[in-house]
Amino acid sequence: MTIRILIADDEALLRMAFSTVLEAQPDMAPVGEAADGIQAICLARELRPDVVLMDVRMPGTDGIEATRQVIRISPQSRVLILTTFDLDEYAFAGLNAGASGFLLKNTRPEELLTAIRSVAAGDAVVSPRITRRLLENLRPHIPDGSSADRDERLSRLSGREREVLIQVGCGLSNTEIAATLYLAEATVKSHLGRILQKLELRDRIHAVIFAYESRLIHPA
Repeated sequence: MTIRILIADDEALLRMAFSTVLEAQPDMAPVGEAADGIQAICLARELRPDVVLMDVRMPGTDGIEATRQVIRISPQSRVLILTTFDLDEYAFAGLNAGASGFLLKNTRPEELLTAIRSVAAGDAVVSPRITRRLLENLRPHIPDGSSADRDERLSRLSGREREVLIQVGCGLSNTEIAATLYLAEATVKSHLGRILQKLELRDRIHAVIFAYESRLIHPA
Protein backbone atom coordinates (compact mmCIF):
# COMPACT_ATOMS: atom_id res chain seq x y z
CA MET A 1 0.00 0.00 0.00
CA THR A 2 1.28 3.45 -0.90
CA ILE A 3 1.49 5.92 2.00
CA ARG A 4 0.04 9.25 0.89
CA ILE A 5 1.87 12.15 2.56
CA LEU A 6 1.08 15.84 2.97
CA ILE A 7 4.08 18.10 3.66
CA ALA A 8 3.43 21.25 5.73
CA ASP A 9 6.39 23.61 6.16
CA ASP A 10 6.84 27.33 5.54
CA GLU A 11 10.29 26.80 3.96
CA ALA A 12 10.02 25.94 0.26
CA LEU A 13 13.49 24.35 0.16
CA LEU A 14 12.60 21.98 2.99
CA ARG A 15 9.33 21.01 1.32
CA MET A 16 11.26 20.24 -1.86
CA ALA A 17 13.87 18.23 0.04
CA PHE A 18 11.24 16.16 1.85
CA SER A 19 9.34 15.60 -1.38
CA THR A 20 12.49 14.42 -3.18
CA VAL A 21 13.27 11.89 -0.45
CA LEU A 22 9.69 10.60 -0.37
CA GLU A 23 9.32 10.28 -4.14
CA ALA A 24 12.32 7.93 -4.19
CA GLN A 25 10.44 5.42 -2.01
CA PRO A 26 8.31 2.78 -3.75
CA ASP A 27 5.74 2.80 -0.94
CA MET A 28 5.37 6.56 -0.49
CA ALA A 29 3.80 9.38 -2.48
CA PRO A 30 3.79 13.10 -1.56
CA VAL A 31 0.29 14.29 -2.47
CA GLY A 32 0.43 17.94 -1.45
CA GLU A 33 2.44 20.78 0.04
CA ALA A 34 1.31 23.49 2.45
CA ALA A 35 3.20 26.66 3.36
CA ASP A 36 1.22 27.39 6.53
CA GLY A 37 -1.23 25.89 9.00
CA ILE A 38 -4.38 27.03 7.21
CA GLN A 39 -3.22 25.48 3.94
CA ALA A 40 -2.38 22.27 5.78
CA ILE A 41 -5.90 22.09 7.24
CA CYS A 42 -7.55 22.77 3.88
CA LEU A 43 -5.40 20.22 2.04
CA ALA A 44 -5.95 17.60 4.73
CA ARG A 45 -9.71 18.07 4.32
CA GLU A 46 -9.41 17.75 0.54
CA LEU A 47 -6.76 15.02 0.22
CA ARG A 48 -7.27 12.90 3.38
CA PRO A 49 -3.57 11.93 3.53
CA ASP A 50 -2.31 8.94 5.49
CA VAL A 51 0.48 10.99 7.10
CA VAL A 52 1.05 14.72 7.53
CA LEU A 53 4.60 16.01 8.08
CA MET A 54 3.81 19.08 10.18
CA ASP A 55 6.23 21.89 10.98
CA VAL A 56 5.64 23.50 14.39
CA ARG A 57 6.51 27.10 13.59
CA MET A 58 4.53 28.44 10.66
CA PRO A 59 2.96 31.86 10.02
CA GLY A 60 -0.63 32.36 11.14
CA THR A 61 -2.00 29.07 12.44
CA ASP A 62 0.94 27.15 13.91
CA GLY A 63 1.60 23.44 13.56
CA ILE A 64 0.09 22.52 16.92
CA GLU A 65 -3.29 24.10 16.21
CA ALA A 66 -3.16 22.79 12.65
CA THR A 67 -2.54 19.29 14.02
CA ARG A 68 -5.57 19.57 16.30
CA GLN A 69 -7.81 20.60 13.40
CA VAL A 70 -6.39 18.06 10.94
CA ILE A 71 -7.10 15.23 13.41
CA ARG A 72 -10.63 16.55 13.90
CA ILE A 73 -11.52 16.80 10.20
CA SER A 74 -9.49 13.77 9.01
CA PRO A 75 -9.31 11.26 11.91
CA GLN A 76 -7.60 8.62 9.78
CA SER A 77 -4.64 10.94 9.10
CA ARG A 78 -1.53 10.57 11.27
CA VAL A 79 0.53 13.66 12.07
CA LEU A 80 4.29 13.58 12.49
CA ILE A 81 5.53 16.80 14.10
CA LEU A 82 8.81 18.18 12.75
CA THR A 83 10.73 20.92 14.51
CA THR A 84 14.14 22.53 14.61
CA PHE A 85 14.07 22.75 18.40
CA ASP A 86 14.13 19.80 20.82
CA LEU A 87 11.73 21.34 23.33
CA ASP A 88 9.42 19.36 25.61
CA GLU A 89 6.67 21.96 25.26
CA TYR A 90 6.39 21.26 21.52
CA ALA A 91 6.33 17.50 22.04
CA PHE A 92 3.70 17.63 24.79
CA ALA A 93 1.51 20.11 22.93
CA GLY A 94 1.75 18.08 19.73
CA LEU A 95 0.85 14.81 21.46
CA ASN A 96 -2.04 16.46 23.27
CA ALA A 97 -3.26 17.78 19.93
CA GLY A 98 -3.31 14.22 18.57
CA ALA A 99 0.07 13.89 16.86
CA SER A 100 1.53 10.39 16.58
CA GLY A 101 5.18 11.40 16.54
CA PHE A 102 7.79 14.07 17.12
CA LEU A 103 11.06 14.38 15.18
CA LEU A 104 13.81 16.95 14.73
CA LYS A 105 14.30 18.31 11.22
CA ASN A 106 17.94 17.24 11.27
CA THR A 107 16.87 13.59 11.60
CA ARG A 108 18.59 11.38 9.05
CA PRO A 109 16.47 10.52 5.97
CA GLU A 110 16.33 6.81 6.82
CA GLU A 111 15.04 7.63 10.32
CA LEU A 112 12.39 9.92 8.86
CA LEU A 113 11.24 7.20 6.45
CA THR A 114 11.08 4.64 9.27
CA ALA A 115 9.05 7.09 11.35
CA ILE A 116 6.59 7.70 8.52
CA ARG A 117 6.06 3.98 8.03
CA SER A 118 5.60 3.51 11.77
CA VAL A 119 2.93 6.18 12.21
CA ALA A 120 1.17 5.07 9.01
CA ALA A 121 0.96 1.58 10.55
CA GLY A 122 -0.66 3.01 13.68
CA ASP A 123 2.38 3.17 15.94
CA ALA A 124 3.85 6.23 17.67
CA VAL A 125 7.27 7.76 17.18
CA VAL A 126 8.45 9.42 20.36
CA SER A 127 11.96 9.29 21.78
CA PRO A 128 12.49 7.54 25.14
CA ARG A 129 13.53 10.89 26.63
CA ILE A 130 10.26 12.52 25.60
CA THR A 131 8.28 9.52 26.88
CA ARG A 132 10.00 9.73 30.27
CA ARG A 133 9.40 13.48 30.51
CA LEU A 134 5.77 13.02 29.44
CA LEU A 135 5.17 10.47 32.20
CA GLU A 136 6.94 12.68 34.75
CA ASN A 137 4.55 15.48 33.86
CA LEU A 138 1.58 13.12 34.04
CA ARG A 139 2.31 11.85 37.55
CA PRO A 140 0.96 14.85 39.50
CA HIS A 141 -2.30 14.58 37.55
CA ILE A 142 -2.88 10.85 38.10
CA PRO A 143 -5.51 10.46 40.85
CA ASP A 144 -4.85 8.28 43.86
CA GLY A 145 -7.32 5.46 44.24
CA SER A 146 -7.96 1.75 44.25
CA SER A 147 -8.66 -0.58 41.35
CA ALA A 148 -12.33 0.34 41.77
CA ASP A 149 -11.48 3.74 40.30
CA ARG A 150 -10.04 2.31 37.10
CA ASP A 151 -11.36 3.32 33.71
CA GLU A 152 -14.36 1.17 32.77
CA ARG A 153 -12.86 0.60 29.33
CA LEU A 154 -10.42 -1.85 30.92
CA SER A 155 -13.30 -4.33 31.16
CA ARG A 156 -13.29 -4.53 27.36
CA LEU A 157 -9.87 -6.20 27.37
CA SER A 158 -9.10 -9.88 27.70
CA GLY A 159 -6.57 -11.02 30.30
CA ARG A 160 -3.84 -11.39 27.69
CA GLU A 161 -4.59 -7.95 26.26
CA ARG A 162 -4.20 -6.45 29.74
CA GLU A 163 -0.83 -8.17 30.08
CA VAL A 164 0.28 -6.70 26.76
CA LEU A 165 -0.96 -3.23 27.71
CA ILE A 166 0.98 -3.38 30.99
CA GLN A 167 4.17 -4.16 29.07
CA VAL A 168 3.45 -1.35 26.60
CA GLY A 169 2.96 1.00 29.55
CA CYS A 170 6.34 -0.04 30.90
CA GLY A 171 7.93 1.08 27.65
CA LEU A 172 8.73 -2.30 26.10
CA SER A 173 8.89 -2.76 22.34
CA ASN A 174 6.89 -5.46 20.55
CA THR A 175 10.01 -7.62 20.38
CA GLU A 176 10.63 -7.25 24.12
CA ILE A 177 6.97 -7.96 24.94
CA ALA A 178 7.09 -11.11 22.80
CA ALA A 179 10.12 -12.35 24.72
CA THR A 180 8.61 -11.45 28.10
CA LEU A 181 5.22 -13.09 27.47
CA TYR A 182 6.53 -15.95 25.31
CA LEU A 183 4.50 -14.86 22.28
CA ALA A 184 5.25 -14.41 18.60
CA GLU A 185 5.95 -10.78 17.69
CA ALA A 186 3.11 -10.89 15.16
CA THR A 187 0.76 -12.00 17.96
CA VAL A 188 1.84 -9.05 20.11
CA LYS A 189 1.17 -6.70 17.21
CA SER A 190 -2.30 -8.19 16.75
CA HIS A 191 -3.05 -7.83 20.46
CA LEU A 192 -1.92 -4.19 20.39
CA GLY A 193 -4.13 -3.46 17.42
CA ARG A 194 -7.16 -4.87 19.23
CA ILE A 195 -6.24 -2.94 22.40
CA LEU A 196 -6.12 0.35 20.52
CA GLN A 197 -9.43 -0.42 18.84
CA LYS A 198 -11.23 -1.48 22.02
CA LEU A 199 -9.92 1.47 24.06
CA GLU A 200 -10.46 3.95 21.21
CA LEU A 201 -6.84 5.10 21.30
CA ARG A 202 -4.84 6.46 18.38
CA ASP A 203 -1.47 4.83 18.93
CA ARG A 204 1.10 3.36 21.28
CA ILE A 205 2.01 6.54 23.16
CA HIS A 206 -1.66 7.16 23.98
CA ALA A 207 -1.86 3.54 25.19
CA VAL A 208 1.03 4.31 27.57
CA ILE A 209 -0.81 7.34 28.90
CA PHE A 210 -4.02 5.33 29.29
CA ALA A 211 -2.21 2.60 31.23
CA TYR A 212 -1.15 5.17 33.81
CA GLU A 213 -4.32 7.25 33.90
CA SER A 214 -6.48 4.13 34.31
CA ARG A 215 -4.31 2.95 37.21
CA LEU A 216 -3.50 -0.29 35.39
CA ILE A 217 0.11 0.45 36.25
CA HIS A 218 1.54 2.90 38.74
CA PRO A 219 4.33 5.43 38.18
CA ALA A 220 7.56 4.31 39.81
